[in-house]
Amino acid sequence: MLQELLSDQKFSSIMRSHVKEVINTLLKRGINFSILTNVSEISFEPPLPSEISSNFKPITMFVLAGYTFESCVINDDEMSFEAGFGATNFASLVTIPILSVLQVIVEDTPILINLSVETRKKKKDSGVKRSMEALLSNPENEKLLKR
Repeated sequence: MLQELLSDQKFSSIMRSHVKEVINTLLKRGINFSILTNVSEISFEPPLPSEISSNFKPITMFVLAGYTFESCVINDDEMSFEAGFGATNFASLVTIPILSVLQVIVEDTPILINLSVETRKKKKDSGVKRSMEALLSNPENEKLLKR
């Protein structure tokens, strides 16, 4: 039953709207935040050199602060921002499908967890598994699970 709900198009549409509203609210209020996302579902323009991209974990956190925060734009299906990577601060435009945002985090606390299964590439993994991996990728979240 849960998997059926998480795979439902209407539920995905609600989650897409919710993710957009939360991110737009943070942007409008000037609140820096981080997102967790599956790296395989995002794009970089120009593409990152392999010595940088090979260091990414499957679920990676992006911190939106400073110029990265200021450059963030969100539309119907995706968000994008400019960021610098590696020791050389290699500049790239990061584009992330809205439903690929697994979590939104403010001050080390997840304020949004996206459980929908739908993604840009229609991955076969479950939304619950993706979100749990994202939750557990931050060691600070262990205290949330022990409550």
